[in-house]
Amino acid sequence: MSLNRVSSLETFAILHTDQRSRRSSDASTRARKLSFNPIPQEWDPIPTLDSVQAVGAFEVPKWKRMLQVTVTVIYCLFAAGVVFGYAAIKPVLKHEGAYKEVCSAQTSVSVHTCVEMHLNLMFTVAAVTTNVAALPIGAILDHYGPRVCGVLGSVFLAIGAALMAFENRVPFDGLLFGYGFLALGGPFTYISSFQLSNAFPRNSGLVLALLTGAFDASSALFLVYRIIYEKSGGAFGHRKFFLAYLVVPAVIALCQFLILPAQSYKTVGELVEEIEEPIASPSAYDQVDEETALLQEEERAHREAVIEGVQDLLGSAKADKQARREERKNEISGVWGVMHAYSAWDQIKSPWFILICLFTVIQMTRINYFVATIRPQYEAIFHSPEKAVEINNFFDIALPLGGLISIPFIGVFLDHNSTSRVLSALVTCATAIGVFGVIPTTWSAYLGICLFVLYRPFYYTAVSDYSAKVFGFRTFGTVYGTIICLSGLFNFSQSGLDYLFHETFKGNPVPVNIMLLSMGLAVGIALLVFVTTRAAAMRRKMLETEAVSAFTETRWG
Repeated sequence: MSLNRVSSLETFAILHTDQRSRRSSDASTRARKLSFNPIPQEWDPIPTLDSVQAVGAFEVPKWKRMLQVTVTVIYCLFAAGVVFGYAAIKPVLKHEGAYKEVCSAQTSVSVHTCVEMHLNLMFTVAAVTTNVAALPIGAILDHYGPRVCGVLGSVFLAIGAALMAFENRVPFDGLLFGYGFLALGGPFTYISSFQLSNAFPRNSGLVLALLTGAFDASSALFLVYRIIYEKSGGAFGHRKFFLAYLVVPAVIALCQFLILPAQSYKTVGELVEEIEEPIASPSAYDQVDEETALLQEEERAHREAVIEGVQDLLGSAKADKQARREERKNEISGVWGVMHAYSAWDQIKSPWFILICLFTVIQMTRINYFVATIRPQYEAIFHSPEKAVEINNFFDIALPLGGLISIPFIGVFLDHNSTSRVLSALVTCATAIGVFGVIPTTWSAYLGICLFVLYRPFYYTAVSDYSAKVFGFRTFGTVYGTIICLSGLFNFSQSGLDYLFHETFKGNPVPVNIMLLSMGLAVGIALLVFVTTRAAAMRRKMLETEAVSAFTETRWG
């Protein structure tokens, strides 16, 4: 799971609706009130949590917004995606005898295979939880705000750490549920932090890059712990580590109440709407008295302060420039808007959704399966545990670094290339990774890992970018959430892949990898051919429309 990078001109579309729960300034509501209110003000209903209002960044001091971004990036380093450092903590858990007692009591498979399958299932459940949780987290964030999400995340992280520490003292699988709660707490703290990019609209890309980098780098936490564990000769066991880790959710909870905002910051579109909304002129029938005149003067003064604050944040020409930039990016895409006018159900039934969903299911399964089994795979390929440990150690370092290195270039590539070209790069990279993964040479193993750690954030970002451009923001949450949710659920197939790897193919990973490679290539080619063909048809139709329009203007002009 990575940052959902979405870009669309719809960001600046003003939706005229009666319900304006996202508006918090008095200027937005006072113009709609009677100059004489026959109902006492104390009878006004108290706003409920279901209508959490956003706040303009100009209403919060700059130093506080900078502090909010800083502390969020820091705690995301320790909480956002720690479960994806599974490859680093897995050897520690195996060394400390995780699941050995359970596996010694059964005879269907070897103890080694049984432990591998249990630990991999632990990671699979965590990966599924991370992806499926995106749907309810979005709804909670919309209704109750980022503070509630952050507090819930800290609670889940605390439960997960406690279960991991006392896994052998609970009457159920403490490792499975503990790791699952850690996976649930991560996205609650991470997704709720996205809105902080609106705290600095001119530098929103930098804020998102910092948050994404923190998410990718957080997988290195378990690597640091494993190094400490090895240096201490096993004295600093996983129980001590996870008891110490309880400090992290405690700090996150304190930050939510002492530093971070209870409401989300307003988006650029909402800020532009706020300064463009006209002030209602008093009607000839309105009661005009001294109090009314003072209220109108107060409203004008407030409006001027709002405009000044928004312009300080955006610059006077910021919105127009951003809109033109987004329009150019949409034209480059070649498929922007193709399904925007359709309902979510019609979009989900279309080949645009079915093909990208199938491709995402296969690629996400491949990615998480590789993370979970990298060491036993290379042990089997090279017939050398020492070589596998060496490659595994390189992977543990490269995984967080790959995200940090690739983030600045991913956005540039997506903005300056068509969707067809982006999909072509995805399919090519995925195929190359699969081929390098089955070649029994050291150079191919390291090259495959380097490609993998760069491909992972590129793949996740490209899928969200495709969804925004093809399906639009009106249904983005439903459509993209469905893609990620289904992909997460299919990760349970990893247990079957584990059985094929260890039992059916007698510890040979090549047949499973070739199977996944072939499926990904077939679906990828089908997706690429479909999108390229439709993009060409859309371009041809647009040129025909422009030609007819030009001919009509010439003839009748």
